Amino acid sequence: MELAHSLLLNEEAYNQLGEFQKAEFIFEWLQFLEKLLPVTSRADIRENQKKLVEQLTSLLNNSPGPPTRRLLAKNLAVLYSTGDTFSVYQTIDKCNELIRSKDDSPSYLPTKLAAVVCLGYLYKKLGRILGNSFTDTVGNVLKAMKNAESQGRYEIMLSLQNILNGLGAAAVSCHRDVYKAARSCLTDRSMAVRCAAAKCLLELQNEAVFMWSTDLDSVVTLCFKSFEGSNYDVRLAVSKLLGTVLAKALAYVHLFLASTRHNFRRISLEEVMELLGTGFLRGSCGFLRASGDMLKGTSSVSRDVRVGVTQAYVVFVSTLGAQWLERNFSAFLSHILDLVSHSHPKAIQSQMDAIGCRRCVSFILRATVGGLLGEKAQIAAAKEICQAIWKLKKVVDTAMSDSNLETRISTTDVTASQHVLVCALQELGSLIHGLGTTAAPLLQDSSTGVLEAVISVILHPSISVRLTAAWCLRCIAVALPSYVSLLLDRCIERLSALKSSPEAVTGYSFAVAALLGAVKHCPLGIPHGKGKVIMTVAEDLLCSASQNSRISLQRTQAGWLLIAALMTLGPAVVQHHLPRMLLLWKCIFPSSPKDLETEKTRGDSFTWQVTLEGRAGALCAIKSFVSHCAGLLTDEVVQRLLPPLPSAVDLLTQLSSICKSYGNSLKTSSTVYRHKLYELLAVLPPKTYEGSFCAVLKELVADLTVPDSQIDASTFLLPPLCHENDLLLLGPLLQETDHRFIEEQLLLGNSIAGGSLEYDPYSIYEKVAKGDSVPKPLPPILSVISAATRLFGVMFSHVAESHRLQVLEQLLNSIKQTKGSRQQIVQLNVVSAFSTSLKHLANCKGSLGPEEVRRSALTLVMGALESNNPLLRCAAAECLARLAQVVSDSAFTAGLAQVSFDKLKSARDVVSRTGHSLALGCLYRYLGGIGSTQHLNACVGILYTLSQDSTSPDVQAWALHSLSLIVDLAGPLYHVHVEPTLSLVLMLLLTVPPAYAEVHQSLGRCLNALITTLGPELQGSSTTVSALRTSCLLGCAVMQDNPDCLVQAQAISCLQQLHMFAPRHVNLSSLVSCLCVNLCSSYLLLRRAVVACLHQLVQREAAEVSEYAVALVKENREDFTPDVNIREIGLEGALLGLLDKELDQRLCQDIKETLTHMLTSMAVEKLSFWLKLCKDVLAASADFNTVASVDTTQEEETAKGDDASVLTSDSDERFHPFSNPRWSTRVFAAECVCKIISQCENAGSAHFDITLAQERKQRDSRDDFLVLHLADLIRMAFMAATDHSDQLRLSGLQTLLIIVRKFAAVPEPEFPGHVILEQYQANVGAALRPAFAPETPPDVTAKACQVCSAWIASGVVSDLNDLRRVHQLLVSSLLKVQAGKEAQNQQYNESTSTMEMLAVLKAWAEVYIVAVEKQKNQSDAHNHCLKIANSADESYRDVTSSAGGLLDLVQADLGTLSKLWLAALQDFALLTLPSEYASQLPAEGGTFYTAETTENARPHYYNSWALILYATALWLTSTGFIIVDPDEGVTNLSRPVTPTTMCQDSSTRPLVKSPEDVNTDRFHLILGISVEFLCSPRSDAAMENIIACLRALQALFDVPWPRSKIGGDQELGVELLNVLHRLILTRESPDIQLAALEVVRLILFAAQEHVKEKRRSAEVDDGAAEKETLPEFGEGKDTGGLVPGKSLVFATLELCVCILVRQLPQLNPKLTCSPAVQPGKHLLLSEDGSRLVAAALVILSDVPAICSPEGSVSVLPTILYLIIGVLKETAVKLRDSQLPLTVAASLQALKGLLSSPMSRAEKSRTAWTDLLRSALVTVLDCWDQVDGLLQELDEVSLLTAITVFVMSTSPEVTTIECLQKRCIEKFKITLDSKDPLVQCKCYQLLHSIFQHPNKTVSYPYIHSLAPSIVGKLQETEKAKPENAAELQVIQEGIKVVTALTATAEEEHRAHLVACLLPILISFLLDENALVSATNSAKNLHEFALQNLMQIGPQYSSVFKKLMNSSPTMKARLESAVKGNQESIKVKTAKHAKNPGKSSSIQLKTNFL
Repeated sequence: MELAHSLLLNEEAYNQLGEFQKAEFIFEWLQFLEKLLPVTSRADIRENQKKLVEQLTSLLNNSPGPPTRRLLAKNLAVLYSTGDTFSVYQTIDKCNELIRSKDDSPSYLPTKLAAVVCLGYLYKKLGRILGNSFTDTVGNVLKAMKNAESQGRYEIMLSLQNILNGLGAAAVSCHRDVYKAARSCLTDRSMAVRCAAAKCLLELQNEAVFMWSTDLDSVVTLCFKSFEGSNYDVRLAVSKLLGTVLAKALAYVHLFLASTRHNFRRISLEEVMELLGTGFLRGSCGFLRASGDMLKGTSSVSRDVRVGVTQAYVVFVSTLGAQWLERNFSAFLSHILDLVSHSHPKAIQSQMDAIGCRRCVSFILRATVGGLLGEKAQIAAAKEICQAIWKLKKVVDTAMSDSNLETRISTTDVTASQHVLVCALQELGSLIHGLGTTAAPLLQDSSTGVLEAVISVILHPSISVRLTAAWCLRCIAVALPSYVSLLLDRCIERLSALKSSPEAVTGYSFAVAALLGAVKHCPLGIPHGKGKVIMTVAEDLLCSASQNSRISLQRTQAGWLLIAALMTLGPAVVQHHLPRMLLLWKCIFPSSPKDLETEKTRGDSFTWQVTLEGRAGALCAIKSFVSHCAGLLTDEVVQRLLPPLPSAVDLLTQLSSICKSYGNSLKTSSTVYRHKLYELLAVLPPKTYEGSFCAVLKELVADLTVPDSQIDASTFLLPPLCHENDLLLLGPLLQETDHRFIEEQLLLGNSIAGGSLEYDPYSIYEKVAKGDSVPKPLPPILSVISAATRLFGVMFSHVAESHRLQVLEQLLNSIKQTKGSRQQIVQLNVVSAFSTSLKHLANCKGSLGPEEVRRSALTLVMGALESNNPLLRCAAAECLARLAQVVSDSAFTAGLAQVSFDKLKSARDVVSRTGHSLALGCLYRYLGGIGSTQHLNACVGILYTLSQDSTSPDVQAWALHSLSLIVDLAGPLYHVHVEPTLSLVLMLLLTVPPAYAEVHQSLGRCLNALITTLGPELQGSSTTVSALRTSCLLGCAVMQDNPDCLVQAQAISCLQQLHMFAPRHVNLSSLVSCLCVNLCSSYLLLRRAVVACLHQLVQREAAEVSEYAVALVKENREDFTPDVNIREIGLEGALLGLLDKELDQRLCQDIKETLTHMLTSMAVEKLSFWLKLCKDVLAASADFNTVASVDTTQEEETAKGDDASVLTSDSDERFHPFSNPRWSTRVFAAECVCKIISQCENAGSAHFDITLAQERKQRDSRDDFLVLHLADLIRMAFMAATDHSDQLRLSGLQTLLIIVRKFAAVPEPEFPGHVILEQYQANVGAALRPAFAPETPPDVTAKACQVCSAWIASGVVSDLNDLRRVHQLLVSSLLKVQAGKEAQNQQYNESTSTMEMLAVLKAWAEVYIVAVEKQKNQSDAHNHCLKIANSADESYRDVTSSAGGLLDLVQADLGTLSKLWLAALQDFALLTLPSEYASQLPAEGGTFYTAETTENARPHYYNSWALILYATALWLTSTGFIIVDPDEGVTNLSRPVTPTTMCQDSSTRPLVKSPEDVNTDRFHLILGISVEFLCSPRSDAAMENIIACLRALQALFDVPWPRSKIGGDQELGVELLNVLHRLILTRESPDIQLAALEVVRLILFAAQEHVKEKRRSAEVDDGAAEKETLPEFGEGKDTGGLVPGKSLVFATLELCVCILVRQLPQLNPKLTCSPAVQPGKHLLLSEDGSRLVAAALVILSDVPAICSPEGSVSVLPTILYLIIGVLKETAVKLRDSQLPLTVAASLQALKGLLSSPMSRAEKSRTAWTDLLRSALVTVLDCWDQVDGLLQELDEVSLLTAITVFVMSTSPEVTTIECLQKRCIEKFKITLDSKDPLVQCKCYQLLHSIFQHPNKTVSYPYIHSLAPSIVGKLQETEKAKPENAAELQVIQEGIKVVTALTATAEEEHRAHLVACLLPILISFLLDENALVSATNSAKNLHEFALQNLMQIGPQYSSVFKKLMNSSPTMKARLESAVKGNQESIKVKTAKHAKNPGKSSSIQLKTNFL
């Protein structure tokens, strides 16, 4: 194929190929040429032009296939347009010659067609350059058309379209001829020709004025004719033509009147509508003949014409546009509604026609009003529709009320008005449903009276109007949840008031049922009590039904309907009414068969009708109960449901005899009864009615085989039983399209128009099927059959195998006995029933039964496999495969396949060839690769042959489809066949005529399956693979050029697969351009394919895709005109626009996901672009009046006002790429803003740091940062939060919350001490205020509370007066909470007020927590500041005041809050009790929830308890548990708190509790909740909750009283520790672990306090007694034993070990031996890890304090091991010589431990001494282990540890000779260290040891080490210090010697001073040297001088003696002193600062 890539055709390579390869080669070359010509230079083209033209024209004679001829023509045209045009006339002549040729043989046809196509493209590209030659060409082509066959006519029409396109107005002379030709083609036999003709005429009408002026009528009539017998594509094409022509006639006539003298007829909107209406009402019989037909009363409009005209209406309006529709809506509406009014009784004479027409009218309204108009215009439209409803209402009222017979309008008027009302109400409902809460102003507008209008027609005499009105109310309720309760009350009230009017009873019961059905779509629900009211009304209706025979039927039906609808509210509501319902259920059926017999003898047809209606209703109610309340179906309830069932089945068997006795009037009732019984049985477990199997099966068989109806129900029975992929074979009717709603009626055959609400009122409360606005139940006759097939499926799989045989034989016989069309209907019913049963058998892995059953089953299916109905064949093939699956016997399966093989070899008829070929594919679907290769070979062979049968496209399509299944399912076995299959597919793609779209679609599926089979192999580089890949790409290219949209969709999904497997080989730019062009296709499936492909592409290459899309639009200005503006707003904007217009849910979901992927990968790079997109969407419909209403009380407002005005001026049309987006799109945009913020958060800190962002922006202006767009973010959040739509308000508040949280800490660089958000406080306040208005829904208020608390807590606003505004909002909410649950509004479910109240309490809790934390930080800071100095820093003072102020703000309400918080916690504690305590819960519910809504309230408590708990703990801490209100004991704690007090009767409890009891209750409440939660936090428990819970415990144990509680109750402490241990094990987060350790520390502290207290009191009591007899307090008593599980010490140790070993696995002795841990390797811990280890060590060192002396001995080894272990493992030298945190902590812990009193207590002293000695040995041994490791051990840390031992333990530990020697040895080594810092530290440590008060300790050290120190100092005389570090060493050394001098005894002191003075004096410099000396030398000089000044006076005698003996020294000293005195002041200042350095280091590491 590579050889094909050249400018000229490589003829040498071409001639070597076989016939088929040549075609491929040519196509590849032409494809290459198409890309090459536009980019080749003109000179090159001219050079090769002659040769190229020859090659191309010679190809014309090679009979090219359809795709090849199109490419060939395109290339010729491009060649002439870029090269020279002189030889073009020869080419045109040649083409004309070919067309004129007399050769009519089929082999010559492709050449003729190629010539036709060439002419079309040449004229299209070159147009008027070709001068007048077109007249001959057009004449020639038209002449050729006279005897052309369908392919010829098709190509000629398309060619003429191209010629007209190219010539434009120049072709006027031949317009008439073309028009005539196209007219005849528009009603051609072939559908493809009709489509082509429509396209041609569409092109023609651009220039041919006569089409939409003088000949308008005939064009319209012609289109109507064309609709007759048309298919979907024709309807699409012709309706486009018709709609466009009429729109043009209306829009352009006035332009032409001025310019021309012709006498045009002026056409008005009425006339245009009249024309369309004629087609809708009278069809294509035209204007003349219609009257004759109407006299005879025969003609009924054919449905396809009506559907076509319906589509034309939509095109007409869409072409004129949304603004036109807004202006002319009332005229349009009245015309559309008139179509189904009584002025045209013809259109609606039968119910079937009426339903069909109503659907069409609804579709027109939905597509125009719902699809084109923005929200404001939709509200206006809804008002118009309301007006129409009022008008009709008046007509009906006059008709009903007028008693005078003459003037009384006939009832036909009333019945006729019903259809108009149904359409109007449906559209009104759909409109409001779509508008959601944005429709609120519409309903509040009293002048329109929407609700009044709808409720007034509930009393209409027609049942369908009453039902639709009820449905409309349901839509209103779903859109505006705040109206549900209101409407329910109103309807129930009217129902009770008008109980005696039949219309009112049915109408209002429908309304109530519909509203109940709406509740599950309203998350806020309805008050619980409504269920009770409705149940009472229902019972009342049922009981009073028999009182008045005139309305007993209506009352019975209404009663059961209400009960059935009530069941949809779910178990929580229904359980309260269950007993009453079961009683009613029991009473409605006779209790014994005898009663049924007596019933039969009594009564008349009316009573039977009432009885059957009532029982059908009861069955429906029980079915509703079983479906919606599965949770209540306990065994007991099932037992109570069962008794009436046998009686119900008995009645079923008697129905036919009852109908015979009482005549036909019972027919419908009995059918409904059957239907409802079947439906109920199908949802009950089959075991429950086993006894009735036989009787029911008998009835089912009768229903299936002797159907009452002669209706072919295949189109709704079979599709669910076929596989969705197989349905593609049956044409577009069964596929999802935008016109599915109206196209469905064409599917159902002429006797039925589809479902409608009035067929089954019970469907009004059910969930709506996907995509349908109104439920569409089928007529009872049909729904019985579908219910029967479903039930048969369930029962057949449960009956005995012997019984199955009988049933099957019976079914087979009944098929044999019927004839003709009736036989087909029976066969259809039977197959669908049997197929359902196989489905069930396969699901429950059942077996079918013995050989005979299989045989009968097979006969049944094989018969259907050869049916004439393609849908039945399809279902039968699936059924056959399921049969094989259930039998699952390979021999049986092979037999089935063999039967099909034999049939296919012999049969010649289309029916059996299609059926059996599909059967082969389906067998593979359920049994995978059937295993054997020869079977596969046979299948493939046969299907190859069938797919090349060009005489029957059907056979080809089915065979190829079957082949695609086999390719897909045969797996790796298929690899051998891939190449031949691919060649076959390509050959067919290149040769099958485009008119056979179904063949091309099947080929597309084959290609897709082949690509999937090859999979990742397609990336390979071997020649075979690259050949396969090229073939795949070639196939895709052919399919992309196909005119059929579904084939193009296939091509896109093939390319998508290829891109997944071999991304480098798919040309992304051409793929993206193809996607952009089809983004707004009129075919739903093509749009879906485009978006699915984009979804995949943007996951990998979002940026590239986006760039290609924009580049493409910039290049092709003229060809690219989709409805999307990619140039301005990019692909992302185009997708957002599509999302706004699109109605298909699945597609919308895909678009959202695609956009989300693009956002995540590109939002940070294209930040401004994305934010502008979101802002455009949100601002496009923002009400500007709300924007301006920001608080105007502030000065900044002037600036903000300008802002608002800028915004309003933007609302000009041009600025807004999005006009009036829907609320759902705006919600998505708000969500995008939140996603953008989180993307930026991951991208870097500059996005949240304005200084950094501005710097980087200046460096590179392309950089963009989020913080620079803060104003936009706030504005967007504000616009969303103040919208009419509640969902958008929630999204806006969420966005605001995120903005506040993320930007709260960003400082404002221009005003230090302020933050950037502060300037937006007015906006935030204004955004929050509306959410607290009384009519706001609770979920919005709850969200707003969260934002309020975040805003106050964020600390953005420091001025209290500014904070007060937001604070005031919370205060107002608090008043609402105080009013309690009883005072809450009755609009929503009680649980919503729980949600709102808890949200308020949680918000207050958050504010309080922050206030307390701030105050705490400040008091810390304050103390710190006092330490430093009295700072008079202004800002500091501000801060203190603000925090205190915040606390003051809360303080005012704290009394109330604390009570409410405690109450909420009590509620929460009760709700978390296990279910077995349910009976003990208070009957009236809690403080904030009602008993009935417990389940719904739980999540709200789970959401808010943690912060409330923390706040309560803080509050109790702040009061120190002291305050108890005098009335508190009575009021607040009257409710039980702990399970123990729960069962007591209130009378037995003391009325007022003592403060101690109140406190204990509170303490246990907080502790209980915490422990319950921490024991087993759910895996999804939020981190914040765990942290808050731990913080609450910390706060609790911060005060003495609770500590005394926990200290005194050891079991409680142990339990808490165990819970914390488990938490630490299960949660990795360091924050949680640290918080837990802090709680552990406090528990230990409490225990210490307790032990101390006991010891103290014991000492006080036994003061006189002997000390020895004191009992031992603390754990371990006298034995030292600790009991695991009971011991606090043990639990603490466990927990600490857990933490330590996790961070330092080397500490675990078991692990140290394992290879995972290499000994001696030091791990540097993370910062968090270090903090955890440090915290654990602090706890460890405290443990001995709570042990008895014996106990302390038993834990000491462990503690020492761990502390020294940490020291050993982490004492590593760090670069900046800092001490690691863990080392510091371990030294601190060691010090704490060693100075423990236990080491001195007599009982434990000796043991401690031994243990401490061994510990010291361990430390000393650390040194010896270091074997030249990389990171050396830090000697300083170990020396410090030794020093701690020396200083802190009793002398006997360290003064043993051997130990002391080793210690001294270590110091010696360290003194010689080369590292000055180590030396320095060593001096410091020795300094402290030398000063040890006990001489036995210090003397050995002094003796051994002092000489070497002095020696070292003497050496420094020669080597002066180079740097600060060395200087410090000397200084420390001097200090040590000075200290020694001080402690030495008199006789040695003189000697020491004599050593010291020469050293000091040697450091002094003379004046000259001082000037030039280094810094360190100067400092040393000063230090020495200062020391000398001190020592001189102290030891004056020695000093004098020395001076006299050495004059040089004396001179040196004197000059230094002189120099010093001159600058003494400066010096003293300097000298004061100097020692600071050394002392600060001592501070940090002073462990001694």
